[in-house]
Amino acid sequence: MSSLWLDRSPSIETDARSRPDFDEIIVGAGITGLITAVLLARAGRRVAVLEARTVGAVATGNTTAKLSVLQGAHLQKINARCTDGAMHAYVRANLAGRRWVLDFAEGHGVAVQRRDAVSFASTPDGAASVEEEYRLASTAGLAVALEADAGLPFPTFGAVRLADQAEFDPMQLLAALADEVRSLGGVIREGVRVTGASARQPVRVHTDRGEFSAERLVLATGTPMLDRGLYFAKLAAQRSYAASYRVPGSLPRDMYLSVDEPSRSIRTTPEGDGELLLVGGYGHAVGREPSPASRRDELFAWTESTWPGAERTHDWSAQDYETPHGVPFVGWLPRSGGRIFLATGYDKWGMTNAAQCAMTLAGDLLGGAPEWAAVLHHRVTLPAAIGRGIGMNAAVAKHYAVGWTRALVHRLPDATPPEGAGAVGRIGIAPVAASTVDGRTCRVTGICPHLGAILTWNDAEASWDCPAHGSRFAASGERLEGPATRDLRRR
Repeated sequence: MSSLWLDRSPSIETDARSRPDFDEIIVGAGITGLITAVLLARAGRRVAVLEARTVGAVATGNTTAKLSVLQGAHLQKINARCTDGAMHAYVRANLAGRRWVLDFAEGHGVAVQRRDAVSFASTPDGAASVEEEYRLASTAGLAVALEADAGLPFPTFGAVRLADQAEFDPMQLLAALADEVRSLGGVIREGVRVTGASARQPVRVHTDRGEFSAERLVLATGTPMLDRGLYFAKLAAQRSYAASYRVPGSLPRDMYLSVDEPSRSIRTTPEGDGELLLVGGYGHAVGREPSPASRRDELFAWTESTWPGAERTHDWSAQDYETPHGVPFVGWLPRSGGRIFLATGYDKWGMTNAAQCAMTLAGDLLGGAPEWAAVLHHRVTLPAAIGRGIGMNAAVAKHYAVGWTRALVHRLPDATPPEGAGAVGRIGIAPVAASTVDGRTCRVTGICPHLGAILTWNDAEASWDCPAHGSRFAASGERLEGPATRDLRRR
């Protein structure tokens, strides 16, 4: 699957080679990494961005790219797990991130469509959530309006609206950011996988293309690949689906997101003289859904019944990471001597959060962090957030136990898996994963190389997914994303 954005991405120039030493090295060429690089390069720093795949290949190139401070029912999550001060600081941070992206886009010719953001209830039970989101958004200073109906071609049960939000093509934004980084002397290297780092002075960055060094290292990946700080245990990995459609007749004008389940995201994007419909949602925890394909197919079926005659042009998926308190982790990594920094945990709201986290990182590295960053850095962890974190790790422990029990009880079948299928079982006492994709059968270790959980088969994307911490691997064993740094061993 390739997203609409990646399929029509402009050519983005990068660097084939470079010197090995820099002031700052940033891992990850998504929006967070490239905005951070721009801010540092503008300050005269020698910056390099290292990307394991290609610019925007993972999170940014697979987003729905809504630039909105109204984020479904997200303020309720933060309010339940943080203080009022942290929730208000989160809103101010996202307003600042939105403003930065809009100003940059205007100054660099990136097309932006201004739209209202609408959070709606698709069931009667969701109406109370809409009203609570309206109340919290109002107390945080957002000019929201409460409406009886969202104006969509299916029943809704209340909505909250925030005017003058925005949507855009994220790869167009990345292309403009990359151009500025390189125009200021920065370096962007694709195909360089970071496998580790030592927090000495200078920081030594280990990659599959040799060693690099820098005064400071920034991890701007979906989840940090370094285990310092145990952030893999503080994040819950979620997978969701998206598709674009040509639709006869009129389309919804604004950006919509349901506050209840199943989650449904709706927006449009220009195509020639018309527009495409973009839908998303139907998410699940990575590696824990018996059939991810069934979730994706539910999204397709709902869309095609809601807009008769809709013709699908692209479909894809994305991975996001949730924190226990609903606020991103951003700042210096523990036990790094203040030389390694990270940003993670955007919980599907990467457009505004990527920008505000980049601003926080630049402030931490250069001095002069925004006032809202100081509040979020020192937020109080409430019992609800602690309970959520305990629940997240209890679920991980359960999947370790269930996965290993099944793998050791069941022998791997001798028969070749049918096309598109995968299975895990033991050969001797070793868990082995076998799959058949495009007529090719592969056997790889069934154990995630990160921390030893048993992998599960993703029938939507023909991948091996880790139910513990969200690492993912191609059927042939190559690492795709997550905290793992090594491929699966072939068997």
